[in-house]
Amino acid sequence: MGSFPRTTIGGVSVPRLVCGSNWMLGYSHWTEAKDRFIKELFDTPRKIADVVEVFARAGCNAYMSMASEFVRDALREVEQRTGVEMLWIATPSYPEWGKPDTWKQAVENAKNLGAQFCFPHQNVTDPLLDLPNRRLQPMLVAHLAFVREMGMIPGLSSHTPHAIICSDESEADVATYIQPYNAIGFLCHIETDWLQQCFRNAKKPVLTIKPLAAGRLHPQAGLPFVWNTLRDCDLVTIGTMCSYEAEEVIEMSLALLEAREAKVKLQFTRSKKALV
Repeated sequence: MGSFPRTTIGGVSVPRLVCGSNWMLGYSHWTEAKDRFIKELFDTPRKIADVVEVFARAGCNAYMSMASEFVRDALREVEQRTGVEMLWIATPSYPEWGKPDTWKQAVENAKNLGAQFCFPHQNVTDPLLDLPNRRLQPMLVAHLAFVREMGMIPGLSSHTPHAIICSDESEADVATYIQPYNAIGFLCHIETDWLQQCFRNAKKPVLTIKPLAAGRLHPQAGLPFVWNTLRDCDLVTIGTMCSYEAEEVIEMSLALLEAREAKVKLQFTRSKKALV
């Protein structure tokens, strides 16, 4: 396994670059047509494993997604191919929308499938933040307690930095907080300079997502922004649609962290011929 820089979440060593799942499970943040294309492209766990394997061999042995048998089978195949243990950051929702009493079912499912981390998804977390009192509502505290009871590490998946404030000020049992973060502010709750301040003051590592704004940013623009403005303990989650993209973003990320030029080829079109 490679030696990508690592940090610690809840006492567990985790790579600072996490493999995301939206570009493999069909959540493009573009159109229904693109969602459909992704699902048809990744129609077997083996095809997901082909991409995740690249991350695992580079030392990026962590994957973030919903909890499902489809993902479990993909991660198990990666482990069989590489001999590397995959860390699974599961972000479950209520199995029955709007029914908090189904949360235990979701957590038990994540545990049985093999997740080591279990963070309530944004659609569970954000409605249960008590913003006026800067704390988590009792129901969310109970959700996190059950994650701990089931032997997994709790955290929060959120689209608002208020989750960081509420967690820290109430000293909640939260190991990290998932936050959208990218140079154009796509899906970010507030301006990026305010996000940076919240991240700097956070008591726990921040696990950022959407570094390329769901494909709206070129890697040469999106990756320097996140890696150059995060703390050494913080993480970046990125999804790719093929093994070649995985190789590129891993090399570009390493180059940024090591302050060197990335060893990647530029894409070529006829209009650039006079520049060669």
